[in-house]
Amino acid sequence: MFFNAPGNPTNLKKAVYLFAATILGLLLSFLAHAIIEINYMSSVLSQGRIVRFYGNCALPPTLSILLLIIGIVGGFLLGRVWWRLVYVDRVWAKTSSKK
Repeated sequence: MFFNAPGNPTNLKKAVYLFAATILGLLLSFLAHAIIEINYMSSVLSQGRIVRFYGNCALPPTLSILLLIIGIVGGFLLGRVWWRLVYVDRVWAKTSSKK
């Protein structure tokens, strides 16, 4: 029911697919940012040092921006790879038809 062969690829489907993958990458970068910041603050506080904040964030702004860019670009590239695998090469349809 849920694992039917994918339909025909269209430009709208590709745009929505890439947009959703980019948003996923952005959300994962926020999650990575939170995990890195929590671990950083924990290690700094366990050493008895003072945490320096940049606005509302303990990580330097360049690292925050870098994580954001990596998440967006990585999500877009992941979307392109999965688009090719699902809709162009139809890997899922080929593996499920062999059973």
